[in-house]
Amino acid sequence: MPLDIFVPYWGDPGYMKETVRSVLSQDNGDWLLTVVDDAYADPAISDYMAGFDDDRVRYVRKDVNAGITENYRTCVSMATQDVMVILGCDDVLLPNYVDVILDAHRLFPEAAVIQPGVQVIDENSEVVSTLVDSIKQKIVRPRGGGRQIIAGEAIASNLMHGDWLYWPSLAFRTDKIREVDFRDGFPIIQDLALIMDMVYKGDKLLIDPAVCFQYRRHSNSASSTKLIDGSRFAGEREYFAVSAAQAGALGWHRAARSARLRLTSRAHAISLLPKAVLDRNSTAVKALVRHSFGK
Repeated sequence: MPLDIFVPYWGDPGYMKETVRSVLSQDNGDWLLTVVDDAYADPAISDYMAGFDDDRVRYVRKDVNAGITENYRTCVSMATQDVMVILGCDDVLLPNYVDVILDAHRLFPEAAVIQPGVQVIDENSEVVSTLVDSIKQKIVRPRGGGRQIIAGEAIASNLMHGDWLYWPSLAFRTDKIREVDFRDGFPIIQDLALIMDMVYKGDKLLIDPAVCFQYRRHSNSASSTKLIDGSRFAGEREYFAVSAAQAGALGWHRAARSARLRLTSRAHAISLLPKAVLDRNSTAVKALVRHSFGK
């Protein structure tokens, strides 16, 4: 059973080529790779993908740019295998990724989502340790060794305290991800929103500690640039209110309270306040203060 790997492409061709090479370099060749080009202006990747003579590799280019949410939907609709991945176009698979995911699915077929072990890399592909990732992996992430299945209010409450998942590293049961849809209106937090919709309908998440993925964190990401004008936090605040209502409807009062408190999200905004003040960015200061101390 091949692993369906999709790459919704829009971005730096150099990083994208590194991503593709990481798929080709897997120890286990039981994979299918589909690149969905969202009409990126530079033809470099189109030319690059045309050079592959491999039945496992497919390249699709959209006629017009549809945006990341629609490209995610396209990837899900094109999947043909039991397990799929929506890989970031600047992230890197370590050589054991396919083995780890397929083995985890074989042992825990009930898991709708698989979170493997992740390293963080910078713009130069060097492994780094950031404060954000240290908090995610050492404080927010559930404790415990080995593989573990988590579900229900426990994981809902946990993720509302802080999103410690690494979206492009996640593997999904195709049938389960197709039972939900990406929410419009949350372009920065749509990954968490989708996961929470799966959790709220009863799906299970498997944590596999085997490190097999490299997540690229750099300052030019969409989520980072949105911090400047506060739009990311406005979207987060709106989504957490939606999630709190979902949890309340299920009688998951602890999860609803976690969503309303959004402690890690507030802490993140507070950490950015000093720089906004020093930069005399009044718009950012107002947005960060509202998110940090408002309802």
